[in-house]
Amino acid sequence: MKKLFLPLLLLVAVSAQAADKRSTSGRLQSKNPVLSIEGGKVQGVLADDHPEVFVYRGIPYAAPPIRENRWKAPQPVLPWKGVKVCDTFGRPSYQAIQYTGGYYTEWGYGKEAAFSEDCLYLNVWTKAPGEVGKKLPVALWIHGGGYREGFGSEPEFDGQEWGAKDVVLVTINYRLGVFGFLTHPLLAAENPHHVSGNYGILDQIEALKWIKKNIAQFGGDPNNVTIFGQSAGGGSVRTLCESPLARGLFHKAVIMSAQGLSIPNPNGGGMMGGRYSGGSVADAEANAKKVFDWAGLTDLQKMRQASTETVFALPTLYYQVNSDGQQQGGGMPFMRGLPFMPMIDGYVSEKSFDDATRQGTLADVPYMIGFTLNDMGNMAPNIAEFCKVRAEKGGKAWAYEFARPLPDDGSHPEVTQRLKGAFHSSDLWFVFKSLKHCWRPWTKGDWDLSEKMLTAWTNFVKYSDPNGPKGGAWKPCTAQNPKFMVFKLNDKDAEASVYGEPEIAPQAQGFGFGPRR
Repeated sequence: MKKLFLPLLLLVAVSAQAADKRSTSGRLQSKNPVLSIEGGKVQGVLADDHPEVFVYRGIPYAAPPIRENRWKAPQPVLPWKGVKVCDTFGRPSYQAIQYTGGYYTEWGYGKEAAFSEDCLYLNVWTKAPGEVGKKLPVALWIHGGGYREGFGSEPEFDGQEWGAKDVVLVTINYRLGVFGFLTHPLLAAENPHHVSGNYGILDQIEALKWIKKNIAQFGGDPNNVTIFGQSAGGGSVRTLCESPLARGLFHKAVIMSAQGLSIPNPNGGGMMGGRYSGGSVADAEANAKKVFDWAGLTDLQKMRQASTETVFALPTLYYQVNSDGQQQGGGMPFMRGLPFMPMIDGYVSEKSFDDATRQGTLADVPYMIGFTLNDMGNMAPNIAEFCKVRAEKGGKAWAYEFARPLPDDGSHPEVTQRLKGAFHSSDLWFVFKSLKHCWRPWTKGDWDLSEKMLTAWTNFVKYSDPNGPKGGAWKPCTAQNPKFMVFKLNDKDAEASVYGEPEIAPQAQGFGFGPRR
């Protein structure tokens, strides 16, 4: 009898658990209303690890930038019929195919949608779909990749932990490379503002406008928006903070691994540090005309009718055949004479980030800014300079350094021979608390450090202070108090972050590998 009774008890218990799970799922699905947004109706799906969080994958925020829309400002989104169930990420911008090793293996690429010019999609994570009065803080994430690769749905950008922290997180794809940043005199001539290029930045501004118009449907507050990005995403944040077109569309900014402010040389001779500017628009337009004319693409109709593959390959082919140009900058994000990056055009961007900061015309919002220990050089002095100038202008900027060398179990030497220590981009796993997607042998200390960083970033989004609503030990960086929050573990792999002087690596490591600039 006992032998029969025990299995019956187990069966009852399992059935009860299953019923409870179905009931919970049903209650949560009942909280998943159909939302009416620009373009039509959408419905999300439950996140994997947080059943109170809903994710909306692949929402179009502008019309496909193809054919007649190639190299134009983003156009209004095309309406769709019925309810779009947002369970699939949108296509990333057309870019080079990744290869095994380095960042490709680090991030676990390979399951993303096919690359395409039709790429203007965004994703939303939220706890409060349909709660238009909830007014949760909103964060817009801008991915890096040298303005020529990357996408908002990379595994390390899994946004469900942000959603669980009561933030509405938005990640985007935007146009990259020749499709996002080509300058050309014919494009400038047709443009009502007489400019060309910066289409990828215009996409980001369009995403901010989409947030302004639609985010309340997801429970978000359009008047409490933070922009944040890393590497070229951080460079994009810099451009948005200077751009008059983005003014008023965001209220806080986080700049990750994208330098700080150039420092006046005490011996004269200009400034020290800072970022490459890309040269003049006039030179870039002239070079582009030469390259496209060489291929017979001598008018806008031919340029827009050319295949995606032809346009993408053209700059590389031209300079393989012709010798009138030299590769510049040791792998910086542009192709011989064609700077595929934001440029000062007098419309999208009026001046450099340095000039805007020193002249006091930069967006007057709170800032967080930092880098990793083995980043693209020691950014600490330039970051401290930015914070100092912001303080002089009456603003606040919190500085940080990520100093946790990533653990290595020897299983991926094709990665770790290139990416060592706390390398450029290594902090992304921690900021998103997406460690579960990585092959590395994380310790409990890594999970604790990730929770600390996620909390700091989301506190900044919520309260304009990474400490939280009551403040704390991490103070804004100033000339009188030039300290950073250093995120790290101790020699026993326990979380041991400290507020103090940033650490300095004996030599920069892990940034000589092309991607993620």
